[in-house]
Amino acid sequence: MIRTNAALRRGWCPGALRPMETGDGWLVRLHPRGGRLSVDDLRRIADLARRHGSGLIDITARGNLQLRGVRPETHGPLVEELLATGLADADEGDGPRRLVLASPLAGRQAGEAVDAARLAEGIEAACADLTGLPAKALVVVDGGGLPLEDIAADLRLHADAAGALVIALPDGRWIGSVAPAEAPAAVRALLAPLAEAHRREPGRFRRLRDLPGEALEPEAAALGLHPVDAPVRRPAAPRAGIVPERGGAFAVMAAAPFGRLDAAQLDAVAAVARSHAAHDIRTTPWRGLSLTGLVDPAATLAALAGIGLIADPADPRLAVHACPGAPACLRGEAPAQADATRLAMAAAGRIAGGLTLHVSGCAKGCAHPGRAGVTLVGQGGGYGLVLDGTASDPAHGRFAADILARLLAAPGDLAFTSVPDTVSP
Repeated sequence: MIRTNAALRRGWCPGALRPMETGDGWLVRLHPRGGRLSVDDLRRIADLARRHGSGLIDITARGNLQLRGVRPETHGPLVEELLATGLADADEGDGPRRLVLASPLAGRQAGEAVDAARLAEGIEAACADLTGLPAKALVVVDGGGLPLEDIAADLRLHADAAGALVIALPDGRWIGSVAPAEAPAAVRALLAPLAEAHRREPGRFRRLRDLPGEALEPEAAALGLHPVDAPVRRPAAPRAGIVPERGGAFAVMAAAPFGRLDAAQLDAVAAVARSHAAHDIRTTPWRGLSLTGLVDPAATLAALAGIGLIADPADPRLAVHACPGAPACLRGEAPAQADATRLAMAAAGRIAGGLTLHVSGCAKGCAHPGRAGVTLVGQGGGYGLVLDGTASDPAHGRFAADILARLLAAPGDLAFTSVPDTVSP
């Protein structure tokens, strides 16, 4: 059913049938199955974005696509075309539309201990009828390819050297291992208490971490799970560059600056994928795209860089989380995305040393719910400064963007005062 104006809500998870009202029109979110797209899919999405929206497309941290600037009078025709082409599902439901996140190269990358793509499909199928799961519930599957250790999840499955899957809870406890064939049923059992609690009190139990610490003990015991040592932490995955695949082919990954593309760029990506004979296109959890099955990956990566995607893994923008901010978001109090590039470039030295930067238009922190080394929160046109925290934490003062850029570019420890719009050296 196509929803009307009365069905619009804010601060929730939109879909194709149920858009979200924003400052630049309605936002329609697409959930590609497994994050995979064809050349024709990209071209259709670019065309739909032009005809029914503003032509702007976002890639989210879960590898979903958002069409921006959709108008009330164009939403119905847009949905009809999305359903006809298989880019949207007529039954979106209220639960997570993409429960499992795996490497964008799952099932193809050299060195995988477990086929994470097949495992993700099995978990999705096992939990499809688990009613009551919150819309933001997430299971991360690490099959031994690109690590996803920087992504917060309700459950995390990590393939060990023997091919078993070690399961972690949101508090970091590793509660035991299961064989890949048993993993879908185990995940369902561990998520069932969350689904039940969310059905009873949806405003209170939205993530697995909201449950009491002992809530999963009966399920873990029934599965024969006992606490184990954490697997060895792997280095963070590169967010752009060339990655070897099995059989001698390659994949390339490139990021959209802060997740934002326009229809012309999406068309250009489709053209690159076709001319370089890519096997498929996959969204990444780093707000970008990967092209798989390539013979000449360097030329493909250069072509993507030529249309404005970030191809250099050392680009400081890759370490910056930024939401659209004002005026695109009704809640935004500062133009986060417009300021993010100069803030990223100013902080390049700190980012090279490991700093993470989050530029948020408001205290909701949609672009990055977790902690960052520096979080800037929109406040009355400027930004509240939070060190080693989240967008909802108390700020240490409000500062103009140009002052923050000078502060981030200066050597030494970050120093500030609580006087609005000023910093101390």
